[in-house]
Amino acid sequence: MANSPASIVPWYREVSRQQWKMFVASWFGYLLDGFDFVLISLVLTDITKDFGLSGVQAASLVSAAFISRWFGGLAIGATGDRFGRRPAMIVSILLFSLGSFACAVAPSYAVLFASRIVIGLGMAGEYGASSTYVIEAWPKRLKNKASGFLISGSAVGTILAGQVFRFVVPEYGWRALFAVGLVPIAITLWLRRSLAEPEDWKQARHRGEASDGATAPNVFAVLFTARFRVLNTVSACVAMGLLLLIFTGQLRGLAVAGASVLIGAVFVSFMVQFGGRRWPLIVTVTVTVLAAFLYSWPMQALLPTYAATELHYNAAQIADVVFFAGFGNAIGCCVAGFSGDRFGTRWAYVGSLLLSQILIFPVFAIGGTQLFVLGALLLLQQLFGQGISGLHPKWISGFFPTEQRAAGLGFTYNVGALGGAIAPVLGASIASRLSLGTALPVLSFSLTFVVILLIGCNIPALVQRRIHPDASLPTDFGRDGLLGEDDTVPASARAAT
Repeated sequence: MANSPASIVPWYREVSRQQWKMFVASWFGYLLDGFDFVLISLVLTDITKDFGLSGVQAASLVSAAFISRWFGGLAIGATGDRFGRRPAMIVSILLFSLGSFACAVAPSYAVLFASRIVIGLGMAGEYGASSTYVIEAWPKRLKNKASGFLISGSAVGTILAGQVFRFVVPEYGWRALFAVGLVPIAITLWLRRSLAEPEDWKQARHRGEASDGATAPNVFAVLFTARFRVLNTVSACVAMGLLLLIFTGQLRGLAVAGASVLIGAVFVSFMVQFGGRRWPLIVTVTVTVLAAFLYSWPMQALLPTYAATELHYNAAQIADVVFFAGFGNAIGCCVAGFSGDRFGTRWAYVGSLLLSQILIFPVFAIGGTQLFVLGALLLLQQLFGQGISGLHPKWISGFFPTEQRAAGLGFTYNVGALGGAIAPVLGASIASRLSLGTALPVLSFSLTFVVILLIGCNIPALVQRRIHPDASLPTDFGRDGLLGEDDTVPASARAAT
């Protein structure tokens, strides 16, 4: 039997020159995401001294982006669904540039805080628009590689931020670091100036025109221009206001719990409205992302603290630990792309997380006497534990039709990303009773198995079939979901306005 073309041609030759250009332009956007994530943490001490901030005010600058991310993912994603992926990608980078410039020249804490909120909008829009763009553009059998390779840009950005910090801040101060961040922004804008739209989006646009709009409606239009537009606008403002109060330390104890319930109710109501009878799946996907952030982000956020307080490392050694973790994450995203295309997204995810848990306790048992051994273990643990998150965009995208994909991905991921704000608090709370060296592996080990269950058993699809079987799709249980399969979506599965 003759070999198929796919078995003869190397995978990288299946990607056209135009598709590689699409990838590079999007990858730089993810690099900015990772760069900014670490950047604010690196200069937080200097900012605190300059502005005379309290501990709560300083922490709020890290959390500020979470206040707006959910709305940025929804609004910019919906822009990409309606007007094209490229315009949404341009908007997200412009917001990045505006926020970074404002941070560099901020005269006060209030301006800096507002600038971080603007960056949060761009950060969220970038995740939904760019990942959707590349995943739709690349060949069908390479969707996991597209997703994993793309997310590696974020890990590279974290490494780059650490190295730039080392040389720039001691000489020129923290403001210069934000100014340096404008360079990759300019490169990204230049790369995106003449990008073509992916075929999937073009076909969805033509399908909508041919059916006189009888396709999945635009998410933003459903929420903010239809029947409940006034209520939804008020609800969105309330949710954002409550997040502001929580992250600036204005609410405490039971008030935080009550506000969190109300915020969650707002988000679920939005999912019910734009998801129609597929809301059970969308809610469960969001819960899965939340759980993934809860298992991974305590390590991301508290690893430097652990190295400093329990291993008694100096600044250079802490930088080395962060480098090993970031490098493992970057490699892991690429490895995830290969394993996802080889074994399927869900099974690659399960296998990678199981391997990461074999390594999690040795990482914290080795102690600080052997930096290289610790670094090697940490690199491998992050390769399997954090790198597999490179498949998140591909996994989530498969549950949404093209007409709602960027907004659906942007909203569900960034609502789930609030786990990134909860996780360090959770880790620190456990560490008040146990050492960080015990709290972090215990937290990671327990919550990782929750994610293994949710993804490995395809709980979102099972919950959908249980609650609204008429809106359950065969593609929910398939390898790639709705990616490239939009014509299979029946009317019963279309979102209701």
